[in-house]
Amino acid sequence: VQLQASGGGLVQPGGSLRLSCAGSSASPWTFETHAVGWFRQAPGKEREAVAAISCSGRNTYYADSAKGRFTISRDNTKNTVWLQMDRLDPDDTAVYYCAMKGVTGAYYERIYRHDYYYSYWGQGTQVTVSS
Repeated sequence: VQLQASGGGLVQPGGSLRLSCAGSSASPWTFETHAVGWFRQAPGKEREAVAAISCSGRNTYYADSAKGRFTISRDNTKNTVWLQMDRLDPDDTAVYYCAMKGVTGAYYERIYRHDYYYSYWGQGTQVTVSS
């Protein structure tokens, strides 16, 4: 499974960005059986969870820093998850990573908040919030 994260860039404080995470595989696979998380890592800091979404998209999780400003969503027909980020702040500056975890039916609606759950990682996209 390969993940391609995109959509990062330079934005002024208060602005918005929409990150995308597209999944693909050379082997047969099903995007909708993978839970997805977005993480970020700022210079000199540990990687932290930002948001996560269950396989169906019904359940979501947001870090306290993201609540009310970020929205995670997915379209399983397009093999894509998005992270809409509004009212961005300089503290949001970081490399943002998407990650995926395959799940079985019993855990279809579960969300995974911690990075150690995830098997597949994208390459990261830089988000810089600065005036």
